[in-house]
Amino acid sequence: MKASELCGRIGGTLEGEDVELVAAAGLDEARAGDLSFCKDPKHVKAVASTKASAVLLPRDWAHELPPCSVIRVDDPNHACMAAAAIFAPPEPERKPSVHPTAVIDPSASLGEGVYIGPWTVIEKNTVIGDGAVIEAQVFIGENCKVGAKTHIYPQVTLREGTVVGRECILHCGVRLGGDGYGFNNGRREDGSVYIEKIPQLGIVEIGDGVEIGSNTTIDRARIGRTYIGPMTKIDNLVQIGHNVKIKGYSGLIAQSGIAGSTEIGCGCLIWAQAGISGHIKIADGVQVGPQAGVPQSLDGSVKYVIGTPCESMKDFGARVLLPKMVSKIKTDVKELKAKKGE
Repeated sequence: MKASELCGRIGGTLEGEDVELVAAAGLDEARAGDLSFCKDPKHVKAVASTKASAVLLPRDWAHELPPCSVIRVDDPNHACMAAAAIFAPPEPERKPSVHPTAVIDPSASLGEGVYIGPWTVIEKNTVIGDGAVIEAQVFIGENCKVGAKTHIYPQVTLREGTVVGRECILHCGVRLGGDGYGFNNGRREDGSVYIEKIPQLGIVEIGDGVEIGSNTTIDRARIGRTYIGPMTKIDNLVQIGHNVKIKGYSGLIAQSGIAGSTEIGCGCLIWAQAGISGHIKIADGVQVGPQAGVPQSLDGSVKYVIGTPCESMKDFGARVLLPKMVSKIKTDVKELKAKKGE
């Protein structure tokens, strides 16, 4: 695709040669034929040395230019996303059909235009909505519901009673509805230790437009439901415990974990490897920083927390920087004393 054609499709202004573009890549990895982008002046050195054929830059970019064509746009990040979608190969086409190796209970209900892939199992009384795509080797247990136009990738497991909304995406290896960590333990009068399993009787319910990354697990509720609200986006390798409630429009990033019965507000962002204790509440719009540990409820008076136990960025910065500041003061005092001959 010519750079001029791309400009017409993403609303950009071309400066330089009308080069041929075939793919998108980062500034450092780009080669001839690649389109790259930058919106932050701190990457100006990478812009100046890139081997891309064209770079997307903000319209008001006044720093050093790359040694190639420039496409000025309002938002380079969004423009690059739009361009990448143009260059991306098409998704495999899944025409409505049921593969002969699929095992589907006669009581299950399949909507119109459904695709069921090889070796998939769908058990009793499950309902699959119109236009859903169920890829190979998926297991969907009894009494589940899958909404219209939801796409379930290979080797996903939906345990009995799980409800998935419309237009969701479940990536490979997602596990919904397994038992959470529910055990009673103690000592008998004779001193022996016992551990007894607490029945997990509830379900998992996923709202519309939710996307769940590979190998993420969401536990069924002990009673009632574990609920993931609409448009929530969940990364790979996230663990969500039983009876957790997420209002919606939130994000959970890789390896974060939420313990049982915690409530997450609307528009929250839980960064990578953060850990949130059970039976607490996180207010709407709060961000929990990477590797933060949250032992108690957050009421929203602080919108970003970091550290373990978590605290505000201001408090975290003061605590971390204090030893360095003391060390610098000691050095300054020592130098002053040396100048005075003390």
